[in-house]
Amino acid sequence: MRELVRKAFLESARVKEAFLSRYEDEVVKLAELVAERLRAGGKVLLFGNGGSAADAQHIAAELVGRFKKERGALPAVALTTDSSVLTAVGNDYGFELVFERQVEALCRPGDVAIGITTSGNSPNVIRGLLKARQLGALTVAFTGRDGGKVKEVAELVFIVPSDETPRIQECHVTLGHALCELIDELL
Repeated sequence: MRELVRKAFLESARVKEAFLSRYEDEVVKLAELVAERLRAGGKVLLFGNGGSAADAQHIAAELVGRFKKERGALPAVALTTDSSVLTAVGNDYGFELVFERQVEALCRPGDVAIGITTSGNSPNVIRGLLKARQLGALTVAFTGRDGGKVKEVAELVFIVPSDETPRIQECHVTLGHALCELIDELL
């Protein structure tokens, strides 16, 4: 049992180190772009499924509430939280459209849309990002494995170098926290 614990922690650290060596400058660039858009009146829309839905909610909460230091609330919305919208759109149009319809309703030019999908192949995340791009938002994908189809859709793509969903999600949380900390510094 101790070996399983050790393996999980060491693999998580290895994946994060590999991610950092590839994306350090791009994370800073993303934070600068998000801060610039927030300063100009834009908002951040986040979405994903399952654990990625929880990650979207987590990052939105850090922006609306606070991360490490006191500041004004920042406009961020997780499109994973309104059960009435999710079930109505899912029922009436299909689950593939649950994020696209919300993006259509809420997204404006100058916003940022962050789609989170560990496989990179979630149809509803891809459709949400496509709609956001069409509406003039900056599109960002947090993904893993080989990047999947979403890497062809988003303008900025962060691919966690792992095939294991738990390791990918752990890195996504760290990426979200780093993004929030940099935004706090920039604003």
